[in-house]
Amino acid sequence: MLIDIHSHLDHFYFKDEIDKIIGNAGKNNVKIILTAGINPETNRKALEIAEKYDIVKPCLGIYPIQTLQKEIEAGDYPLNQNRFDVQEEIKFIQKNKDKIAAVGEVGLDYSMGEDAKSQKELFEKMISLAEKINKPIVVHSRKAEADCIEILQSSKLRKIIMHCFCGRKNLANKIIDNGWFLTVPTSVVRSTQFQENAKLCPITQLFCETDAPYLSPYREMRNEPAFIIESYKKVAEIKGMELKEVINNIWMNWQRVFS
Repeated sequence: MLIDIHSHLDHFYFKDEIDKIIGNAGKNNVKIILTAGINPETNRKALEIAEKYDIVKPCLGIYPIQTLQKEIEAGDYPLNQNRFDVQEEIKFIQKNKDKIAAVGEVGLDYSMGEDAKSQKELFEKMISLAEKINKPIVVHSRKAEADCIEILQSSKLRKIIMHCFCGRKNLANKIIDNGWFLTVPTSVVRSTQFQENAKLCPITQLFCETDAPYLSPYREMRNEPAFIIESYKKVAEIKGMELKEVINNIWMNWQRVFS
C-alpha cells in the first residue's frame, strides 16, 4: 500500500522503459504513483501514461515558465520550446479536471534570478484554478519558500502538499500549523534537511515521494517509484514507529486529501 506522491514519469530518462518502471513499482507494493506535468507537453504525457497504467494518477500544472526554459536550454530537461498560451493551458487543465488527482507541479523558483512578479502572477492563477476545480495542489518552492507560504495563506486552499520543502524550520512550522502537508523524498536517507522535516512534521501531515528520476536514495542511480520504500523506512526510523504503522498512516492521509 505504498504511495509515491510525486514523480515525473514523462521524463526522457524513462524513455522506452515505462513498462519496466511500472512493473518494478508493482513488484515493490507501490499502489499509487502521482506523475506531475509542468507544461503543455508534459501535461499531455502525464495523461497518456495514466490512461495506460491503473496505478498512475496524473497531476497537471504549469511550472515557473522562465525557470523551465532555462533548464531546457541547459539540457537538464529535454523538451520542446516552452512557449505557450497560459490561459489556454489553464482551460485544458480545467477540461480534464475529472481525470486528475491534483494541480501540480506549480509554484515559485527564484534559483535562477527570474522575475518574481510574473512568477507570482502565474502561481496565483494556478491557485485560483485549484480552488475552482476543487483539487489539492502540489507546490514547488525553491529559494522562494516564504513567498509561497504567504501567497498560499491568502488562498482558500487547505489541501496543500509542499513538495521537497527546503525552507527554514520556522517556515516548516508554519506549514504544519496551517494543516498542510510535507513530503519526504527518497534522498532523505542522506539529507539532514529532509530528516529534520520528517522529525518535525506529524505523521498525519506527511507523504513520501521519489521525485523520480531525481533525488535517488542510491548514489549514481536514476530514481524510480519502486524505491519509495526507502522514504517510508527512514520515516519509521526517525519517528520510532513500525514500518506498517507509517504505511497505514500515509494511506489514511491519501484518503483524507484525495478522496
